[in-house]
Amino acid sequence: MAITFNADEIFEMAEEIERNGAKFYREAAKKTADKETEKLLLDLAEMEDGHLQTFREMRKELAPREKEQLIYDPDNQALRYLQVMADSHGAEGKKSLTEKLTGEETPRQLFEIAIQAEKDSIVFYSGLKNLVPPKAGGDKVEAVIREELAHVAALEEKLNTLR
Repeated sequence: MAITFNADEIFEMAEEIERNGAKFYREAAKKTADKETEKLLLDLAEMEDGHLQTFREMRKELAPREKEQLIYDPDNQALRYLQVMADSHGAEGKKSLTEKLTGEETPRQLFEIAIQAEKDSIVFYSGLKNLVPPKAGGDKVEAVIREELAHVAALEEKLNTLR
């Protein structure tokens, strides 16, 4: 049986990814000695907090049919699957990414890591888009992708100021 998700579940995953992204930036800020870099990382964490709020608001706007469970899942296996996917999808939501930081990274390197994480999120959500049937809110996943694209643009703009 193929696993399909409704839009509500995708937004739940997006929220977890954003929480993990904010955690990454805050942990990276703790590991850097440079005050300017620390401030930039904390600003990025706040940006992720804002994205989390955006996804929460988008989730609230879902129609009841977009929240309907599409499969019988009395043991909540799909929910656990979503959690694993959100925690390890590639970068932004990967909890162990913070463990790889040495504290020696330059601001430029940290922004490049962040940009790659956001791009990984776009790829991840693009793949998930195919798992959400149109009647279950597939168009809402497109909105998540557009939000992530805006994140990349904002990060690229910040990176360009460092050149």
